[in-house]
Amino acid sequence: MTELNGLGTINIELTSRCNKNCWMCGRRKVDREYPELALEYGDMDFDLLKSIAAQIPPDVVVQLHRDGDALLYPRFGEAAALFSKNIRNIVTNGKLLVEKADEIIGNLETLSVSIFEKDEEAEEQRELIRKFLALKSDKKPYVTLRLIGQVDTGSYEEFGQRFVRRVLHNPMGSFGYVKRRPCVPEIGVCWDFLMHPCINRQGNMSICVRFDPEKLGVLGNVREHSVAELWNGPQREQWKALHVAGKRDSVPLCARCEYWGVPIAP
Repeated sequence: MTELNGLGTINIELTSRCNKNCWMCGRRKVDREYPELALEYGDMDFDLLKSIAAQIPPDVVVQLHRDGDALLYPRFGEAAALFSKNIRNIVTNGKLLVEKADEIIGNLETLSVSIFEKDEEAEEQRELIRKFLALKSDKKPYVTLRLIGQVDTGSYEEFGQRFVRRVLHNPMGSFGYVKRRPCVPEIGVCWDFLMHPCINRQGNMSICVRFDPEKLGVLGNVREHSVAELWNGPQREQWKALHVAGKRDSVPLCARCEYWGVPIAP
């Protein structure tokens, strides 16, 4: 499927709903302070999801989340099965790990549990992780523990899983990182822009998965255009040329973003 050359990872948002109120969450800040930009919470239409799945080449990484928790999707198991030829992943708060275990185990390649500093529900989350790992045993998915901010690993060493550390940043976007400056790749072009688009639950395809309540990075909607048409379309080509020319500040969403597609650890 040459029309999607360069595509390495795509986020497909099954649902924008979330069952956790994280203190550092951008969408919660928008709900409170900028209600005119608040998300319209809901789930992706399953027929739309099937249409998207048919367009994604094998072996591309498919992450089934964006601003919501994928496990809230009513047909999560069926959704994940649509991408059986891909490398499937979700990042989840873990609340539904045990309840949805039958839909997860054997139906994803990787799964990451998001753990953040000063979480009042940390003890409950650890118990859910413990129960899920016992149910999963040695079957897939491969699990990582995503530690956001200053999280002590001591309480999680018993699980024997890999830790993935991330730095806290401004809830309104990928800027204002705590203590660390983002890493810039040698090519001077954002890896996420080049390889990692996102489709939200309404079908809007964006240049990347950064938090974007103003929809500055939207290329169009996959109900009206194919994924390939938007990937190769004039808007993305124009923005790509600016990136390659070292003028990413001229791209509306990228102008206020400090992230370059390279994960940042403390």
